[in-house]
Amino acid sequence: MAQRAGVSRSSVSFALNNRPGLADETRVRILAAAEELGWRPSRPARALSLGKAGAVGLVLAREPGLIGADPFFPAFIAGIEEVLSEQGDGLVLHVTTADREQALYERLAADRRVDGVLLTDLRVDDPRPALTASLGLPTVVVGRAEWAGGHCAVELDDEPAYVAAVRALAAAGHRRIAHVEGPQEFRHAIRRRQAWERTLADLGLPPGPLRPGGFTAEGGAGATRELLALAEPPTAIVYGNDLAATAGLAVAHELGIAVPGQLSVVGYDDTPLAQYTHPPLASARADARGWGSAAALALHTVIAHGTAPDVALPPAVFVPRPSIGPAPSGAAGGH
Repeated sequence: MAQRAGVSRSSVSFALNNRPGLADETRVRILAAAEELGWRPSRPARALSLGKAGAVGLVLAREPGLIGADPFFPAFIAGIEEVLSEQGDGLVLHVTTADREQALYERLAADRRVDGVLLTDLRVDDPRPALTASLGLPTVVVGRAEWAGGHCAVELDDEPAYVAAVRALAAAGHRRIAHVEGPQEFRHAIRRRQAWERTLADLGLPPGPLRPGGFTAEGGAGATRELLALAEPPTAIVYGNDLAATAGLAVAHELGIAVPGQLSVVGYDDTPLAQYTHPPLASARADARGWGSAAALALHTVIAHGTAPDVALPPAVFVPRPSIGPAPSGAAGGH
């Protein structure tokens, strides 16, 4: 290429890497020669020259099948990719188990495979924020600032939607409002349960029945069967996500329990499927794709400058649909 353009190799390097110090005419001549030769930049070589991997890491400690079924992650990852593709970077995604996380982060840092990492699914006493800090890995925590251990945090608050859902059910006459919760190792699942508990108390309603659902269809179905078999079953159930709620709807139909005539159902995530269930599922709209984009942008800033301000995205919003209705007439917490 240098011979074709009649310049030195250093001039070619300056032109292809868009560095100052070349005359415009020389730069144009070199780029024209590159086009004629069909030259394309080598990403590994460019990353090596810049001291960057050109990728960010996302490690998920969940069962692979559960990640595919959970509607949050496809949208969240799409938001990340939307930003990375514009920057010419890639996403290194690893699915592992909690006991293997530390070794995986250590390998990512030692091999310089990523320029930074996103931490999701923050757990109680989560060791990862301190770990990535000790490894010198630029980090953004997808969650609340108090969970971030000093890293930049990108938050989308789910509490307002939970509060609004419980209040809407209470306003419709429901007095026995159950909750099917997510895994209590996750801070966001705990926060949703606490919002449900606190709102019931604020409204002067008795604590509703509580069952684990694990954010899965199987968990949601099993929890729903247990709740509906109680001597005093709930007249409304708030689920940890739409996947569990959709399974709960199916169980109610199977048992001949009318929704919303005898039972009101609320999910969380407002997945595209929610408006096509029978009846359409009331849910909480959280912009998972926008959350992924915001997290990727924040990490880009942390990588470039060492730090970034915390980001508070618009909170989740309760979306009422026909899966909720008035409490059954004459029901005192039962059907």
